[in-house]
Amino acid sequence: MAFCFIFPQILLSCLGQNYNMLKNTVFLVLAVSVFLISCNDKKKENDLEIREKQLLEKEKLFAQKESEYQVLLKMRDSIFTKKDSVTAVNWPAAVAGLWTGKVICTESNCSDYVVGDQRTDTWEFDSDSTQLMTKIINNNNLVRIYSGKFENNEAKLNFKTDSTSKKQVEMNILLNDITPDKIRGTRTIAVDNSCMAKFSVELVRTTK
Repeated sequence: MAFCFIFPQILLSCLGQNYNMLKNTVFLVLAVSVFLISCNDKKKENDLEIREKQLLEKEKLFAQKESEYQVLLKMRDSIFTKKDSVTAVNWPAAVAGLWTGKVICTESNCSDYVVGDQRTDTWEFDSDSTQLMTKIINNNNLVRIYSGKFENNEAKLNFKTDSTSKKQVEMNILLNDITPDKIRGTRTIAVDNSCMAKFSVELVRTTK
């Protein structure tokens, strides 16, 4: 009888211990699972951040390459534009060539130029590979070379002495009345920024 009474208690005690062990095991498994899931999520998050950084670096590199490419395109276009402009540097046929020019002083407050003074020279409208120019020739001697520009059917000429010259002189000519046989305009001379003289200009086409 005593055995029958004690055995169920032992059995219940063993079952209780097994239940506690099972409960602890389940808790441990759940804890490990949660930990593993958390670690896995953390790893995925880290991988995602790394991929985002790599993608950002690639985008920056692409943007830099695109910028460099655009710069090269602009350089190429600039070179071709300059090349086209260089090959197109010529006076129009109505202006190019030799002319006999008469210049008369019409106004002056400079001692070097007197109203009524006049001179006659040969004017040659010429060009090289980079610019338009006009040569002033007297008795087969080159007197002066003006740099030239032709815009809106007007010829603009400029001459300026070197900065080391004792006397600073700047000459500007505007030829705005252009016909096949005659060109008219004005010339302005400034000396040392202290006085100015104005002239009428008349060019007649030289006939051979």
